[in-house]
This record gives sequence, C-alpha cells and structure tokens, in this order.
Amino acid sequence: MSDKPHQNLAIIGHVDHGKSTMVGRLLFETGSVPEHVIEQYREEAEEKGKGGFEFAYVMDNLAEERERGVTIDIAHQEFDTDEFYFTIVDCPGHRDFVKNMITGASQADNAVLVVAADDGVQPQTQEHVFLARTLGINELIVAVNKMDLVDYSEDTYKEVKEEVQKLLKQVRFKSDDATFVPISAFEGDNVSEKTGTMEWYDGPTLLEALNNLPEPQPPTDAPLRLPIQDVYTISGIGTVPVGRIETGTMSPGDNVSFQPSDVGGEVKTVEMHHEEVPQAGPGDNVGFNVRGVGKDDIRRGDVCGPADDPPSVAETFEAQIVVMQHPSVITAGYTPVFHAHTAQVACTIESIDAKIDPSSGEIAEENPDFIQSGDAAVVTVRPQKPLSIEPSGEIPELGSFAVRDMGQTIAAGRVLSVNER
Repeated sequence: MSDKPHQNLAIIGHVDHGKSTMVGRLLFETGSVPEHVIEQYREEAEEKGKGGFEFAYVMDNLAEERERGVTIDIAHQEFDTDEFYFTIVDCPGHRDFVKNMITGASQADNAVLVVAADDGVQPQTQEHVFLARTLGINELIVAVNKMDLVDYSEDTYKEVKEEVQKLLKQVRFKSDDATFVPISAFEGDNVSEKTGTMEWYDGPTLLEALNNLPEPQPPTDAPLRLPIQDVYTISGIGTVPVGRIETGTMSPGDNVSFQPSDVGGEVKTVEMHHEEVPQAGPGDNVGFNVRGVGKDDIRRGDVCGPADDPPSVAETFEAQIVVMQHPSVITAGYTPVFHAHTAQVACTIESIDAKIDPSSGEIAEENPDFIQSGDAAVVTVRPQKPLSIEPSGEIPELGSFAVRDMGQTIAAGRVLSVNER
C-alpha cells in the first residue's frame, strides 16, 4: 500500500464512450501497467480484429468480456499519482450491469464521467449522473473523450460541455465544481500531458485534475459499522465473523453488538490478512472473534457496532428512490428485495409519499397513486424481517441500497430517516 491518501474513483458514463480505454491509458501513463503488457494486449487485440482495444483490454481482462467487447464486472485497478493512491471502480455502462454500477458508485469518493465528443450526452450518461448524485458522489471530473474523432474541435467540445453542464444542473450536481477536460484516451492527448493538439485548452490534464481532487476524510470519527459478509468456525479460535469496516474503528477489548440479531460481547482478537492487528479502520477487511458469540447467533447481513451505540434496526424507514426499470407501475404494497450492504431483505413499500422531479429535486406530486420507470420518489418502506440500516445523512456507507425484482435491478436509493423498532 502507498503512504499517500487513498481515493476510490468511479468511472461512469455511457457504453462505448471509451471508459475502459481511458482507464487503461491512465494505468499505462502512471506506470501501473508495464509497456510489455500493453504490447501483448495490442497483439491479442489485433488478432481478434479489435485493433485499438489494447488499453481497454487492460481493464477487461476477463475472457468473456474480450469476446463481447463490453465491461461486465467492476474491475479494481490501482494507480498512483503525485497526490493520491487511487483504486478505480470501473462501472459497467450496460443496463444489465446497473446493479454493479450501484454497488460500485456507492464505494467511490469521486467520479470521472466519460462523455464521447462525437456522441454527446446519452440516456445512460444521464442515468449514471443521477445515480452518482443519489448515491453521494461529491466531485465530478468530466472527460470529454474521443476528441481525435472530431478533429480536436473547440466548438464541439464547448457544445458537449454545455450539454453536460445542463444535465448536472438538472440533477443538482454542483456543476460549477465539475472540472471539464477534453481528451483522447486512444491517442493519449491531455491524459497525462498536453500533446499540442488542443492549443485552445488551457485547463489541467486528466492526471492534474485527479491530483486536484479534495482529499476524502476517512469516516473514523463515525461509530463503528461493520456489515457481516460471512461467519466461519475456525478451530482453536471459535466463531469468526468477517466483513469490511465501513466506518469507525475496531480493537480487541471493544464491547460490540450485532444487529438485528441482538447479540454481543467483547472483541477478543482482530485479524487482517491472517495477522492479528491492534486496530482496524474504514476500508479494512477483517475477521474477528467475539467472546460468547456462537456461529448460529449471527449471520450475513448483520451489522456490528459499539454496544453503547448499536446499529439501528428499522421498523420502517423513509427513502428516496429512483426507479430505473420496471415493466409496469409500482404501487403501495409492492414487496421486492432490498439489497443494503450485505443484507438482502424483502421489503414492502407501504406508501409513496411524494414524486420528485428528477431534473430539479423538487416535489412534483404529493402521495401519487403509483410510480414507474424514470421516476424519483420518497417512499416509506417496511422490511419483512429485521434489517439494520442507517440514514445516509448520518452514515452514508450504510444508507444506500438497490432494489431488485424479477432478476433485475429496478431501483436504487438512499435512506432519509429510520423509524427504529
């Protein structure tokens, strides 16, 4: 690991706008991928008749993805700049991968929105921007890519920039804060250095813009929240829950509580990578042992927190959701599955309290009869079995969720308030 501050960076944007190529180029230019690997990818890409895809191959190193030429899983890649150590959360552009996008964006601090100069704002550009905003991404860098295809035209760049600014204003992104960079990921213009192709542009290169991002503050001052991913029994130690610390810290000797299972005890040991550690913090994947807690007492989806400030368990909660795709309409009484941190719980939408204009964030209609694809709304939700979830204003890491039904993600949202049971 690097001793520089760490950032999770989401790469979002419409399919085919060059996200993977841009990421591959970034990794190459920062020395994270050696020249000979790129050469190997180049030969492979040419053999498959996809010349020019070599940088994309760096990200899409799953064979299936190469065959299809699209990005499926969220590939985690690291690179260093002068200021930060970045982990890239490459979010797939395709519709059926929106669930990955949701889980991906919710882990990111900031995002790069890739918009192709020759194509402008597309439906998925809008969807991704709205999702990024709903899921709490703070700063946006807009990379206007494929400038080589429009002969590096300043006019085209300005048109696309205006189009994107309009979109950002609509969804209430602080559009004045967004940094716009015209690039050609394929040719390498303005990624790490200016190549003289766009003399009219006097702003930062993409790497400089990344270096200028504000440093994320790790949520160590928030109370401990650790969603449980699995529970193991390890001989000689006993029951070992594992998960990733979202907020706060954990040390041996801490008194903790697991919710909604409502059991607890004293932490005996905390391990990371099979080594005992004196303390673990946000982002750390840990295994730990709690005195008196057995394998059958807790399960995946529980959240571990301090005994004196336990994770909240919702009787009902109020949430803002965005409906992405639903074949008909959603009315009160609808019960899909909510995916929040590691929990998956069927929840009933008890009431639709307000429809929100997604372009402005204002209330468009009080207590509508139904909502459908494309709508944003405030709803009251009742989990069918106990669910630990937190208001996103207090603990954003445990305040967002995806809603799935019929094998697809139909909505995403964040928790506004929790009515505890």
